[in-house]
Amino acid sequence: MAGKIYAITGVATGIGAQAAKILMQRGDLVIGFDIAEPTADLHQFIQLDLSRPEIIDKAAAQVQVPLDGLLNNAGLPPREGFEEKILQVNFLSQRIFTTAIQSSLKKGSAIVNMASRAGHKWQASIDQIKRFSALSSPESLAAFIREEEIDPIRAYDLSKEAMILWTLAETEAMIGRGLRINSVSPGAVATKILDDFAAAFGERMSKNVARAGRAGTPKEVAELAVFLLSPESSWINGTDIAIDGGMGGFNLSDQLGLEVLKL
Repeated sequence: MAGKIYAITGVATGIGAQAAKILMQRGDLVIGFDIAEPTADLHQFIQLDLSRPEIIDKAAAQVQVPLDGLLNNAGLPPREGFEEKILQVNFLSQRIFTTAIQSSLKKGSAIVNMASRAGHKWQASIDQIKRFSALSSPESLAAFIREEEIDPIRAYDLSKEAMILWTLAETEAMIGRGLRINSVSPGAVATKILDDFAAAFGERMSKNVARAGRAGTPKEVAELAVFLLSPESSWINGTDIAIDGGMGGFNLSDQLGLEVLKL
């Protein structure tokens, strides 16, 4: 069997579809998971609704070949009334899926988690992230949302904060299993859900896009994810890599008052 074999969640559109395309163009095979069927001719497509954690083990068990890597790319944007699904799909279910499919990952394989610039303020929310990460049932998740007054924007931010911290927390254990794990944090990306982010984040996003000159493209983010899956990135491990056209740089410069250092 030629090439390597990779699993991708959220493979039907956007960054996931672009990652699959790049991998297949270079001769690799892709096993894709999504709620919607992709148009690409994948090696295997397994339908999976990550808002239903009870079906994840069965979906993962359909993988019958050794994998060279996993891209946890599925995700929902901040939409009113989606708080529970956002937290479930964007983090809790992908953690369950990773555990379920881990036995299929060969030694030397890589896991790449799709986080977000929205998760970069995790330092201020560690206690809440720990409470969220400890949830083990849909009932406890619903109670958590009520008790902590989680709105759609906070649900999205929290899911991405948790994804980044989970990546860091798993690093040493993954080394012991012969695996690598990293996360990728895009800024605004021109996918079909960009309007959802514009509606939710408003000026918070539009100013960043204006200062960067444009939103990113799914292909640009996918290329970074594919690199992190590949053996060429073998010494990159346990880190979160921002890909945001400079948004993080100028935001931090503003926050720290670094104008005095500018030319």
